[in-house]
Amino acid sequence: MIPRVLASVVLSLAAAAVAAAPLLLQQPFGSQTPARMAIAHAMKRFGSPLTVVLAVATIWLALRVAADARRWLRPLLVVPVAIVLAAAWFARQNPFEWWFNALAAPRFVSVRDASLVEPQDLVLAVSRDGDAAAFPIRLLAYHHIVNERIGQSPAVVTY
Repeated sequence: MIPRVLASVVLSLAAAAVAAAPLLLQQPFGSQTPARMAIAHAMKRFGSPLTVVLAVATIWLALRVAADARRWLRPLLVVPVAIVLAAAWFARQNPFEWWFNALAAPRFVSVRDASLVEPQDLVLAVSRDGDAAAFPIRLLAYHHIVNERIGQSPAVVTY
């Protein structure tokens, strides 16, 4: 029984590590190396199915232990099951989408109507095909991407 309990704890912690690895390796505000990014993307790609397998195994072990366990041990089996279920859910999420929200309804206005832009704000300016656009860095730093047309050309503006 003790080996099964330990196995369920180890499996749940492994699932948590698999789910957290892409976030820890990508470091959006820190150093990103090609090797770390490759590992993070592989973990993100295979982490979802792997955490499901780990969840099934952990739940199976917990049920096996619960059948033979003393009454006081049964509630403790909820912990590894909760961890592995949370990891399986988190492995399917993209927390960067939580942090960097796209603008729901971007509006492009003339300079005189740009109430969100302060005189001291820095902007990224683009001129193309006789048309010009300016994108406040303060807003780009939060939203990270704007899809736009400048003149006749499609543009993806990022910072």
